[in-house]
Amino acid sequence: MPRFIPTLALAVTAAAGLGAIPALTSVAGAVTPTASSSTHVAASAANWAHGNAIRNDSKSHRIGATANAAPSGFGPSSIQSAYKLPSSTAGSGRTVAIVDAFNDPTAGKDLAVYRSTYGLSACTKATGCLKIVSQTGSTTSLPKTNAGWATEESLDLDMVSATCPNCHIILVEATSASNANLGKAVNEAAKLGADAISNSYGGSESSSDPTYDTTYYDHPGIAITASSGDSGYGVEYPAASPYVTAVGGTSLSKASNTRGWTETAWSGAGAGCSAYEAKPSFQGSASTGCAKRAVADVSAVADPNTGVAVYDTTPYQGFSGWQVYGGTSVASPLIASVYALAGNTSSVDNASLAYTNHTSLFDVTSGSDGSCSPSQLCTARAGWDGPTGYGTPDGVAAF
Repeated sequence: MPRFIPTLALAVTAAAGLGAIPALTSVAGAVTPTASSSTHVAASAANWAHGNAIRNDSKSHRIGATANAAPSGFGPSSIQSAYKLPSSTAGSGRTVAIVDAFNDPTAGKDLAVYRSTYGLSACTKATGCLKIVSQTGSTTSLPKTNAGWATEESLDLDMVSATCPNCHIILVEATSASNANLGKAVNEAAKLGADAISNSYGGSESSSDPTYDTTYYDHPGIAITASSGDSGYGVEYPAASPYVTAVGGTSLSKASNTRGWTETAWSGAGAGCSAYEAKPSFQGSASTGCAKRAVADVSAVADPNTGVAVYDTTPYQGFSGWQVYGGTSVASPLIASVYALAGNTSSVDNASLAYTNHTSLFDVTSGSDGSCSPSQLCTARAGWDGPTGYGTPDGVAAF
């Protein structure tokens, strides 16, 4: 199995724990150096990443159609309500970076539409709120466009805006979806002063991962998050890195309880035991059932059937405009932004705060992402479990 699995427009199947639902489509697959952005690429090259975003086609806007022209899916007010976030009062002076591959040519103007639609203050390059750079920090020499990854970038930008509208945002676009280039983009984000860095991509593990950890993901004083994956039980890298907060996924629904919301483990959330990463000290008392690093640490909404609204006008697969997305690509930038809201990133070097403060999370106790032993690696329970970690944000006290 290759180190990273290139997947373009891969239909979600029962293997992802979702059933054969043709209305859900994975996007932002890897593109090897010899493949065009519209080509379905065979899984033949190692060290290539795929994004962890899933579009809900039935709720998204097709080019030329009039249906679904308005936003569908959860917007900022729902995200802030579900997770009890101080989004209107916190986050000023904080910067969240998102790392993706290739260029999104409509990123700035699409973000402007998303924020104005929901009544959020503008965040533009002109004001210094938004910065878009290459993996070397260039603002003028950006990578070539890839429409699949462009939707991933719009999703990430919108989730930072929804969660921390007062935060500044840096979008770092890697030259390709290779492990090395994405890692260099993480380093550039750190160099540019990000307080939190979100990575909504991943792939299969490798014995080289501990080297990648120290080369790209070890940045004390910066909260780094990574999506756990969308294929159900199983571990991806860089979520397995002990230097990142591995973010799993939930299904989020409104409810008539005190919280006003309810969550279950999402069937597509990546989880399990790393094959190569040593068990970090912060997982010592979590009863993970793993001799090595366990995934995930925390979680947030990721089910495309309870997905979020995203605005993207770089046409892809016949879709443009308002769309609905899920995948742990939603959860990773959301959690990175919660770290920024909390304002404690100077003391962060891994996911340990969530373990120390896990009673300040919403514990997700039902749902699963597959079949495994011991059962907590794939089935939600009270306390730590694989698909949801210790749970989802209940304000910012756990971060």
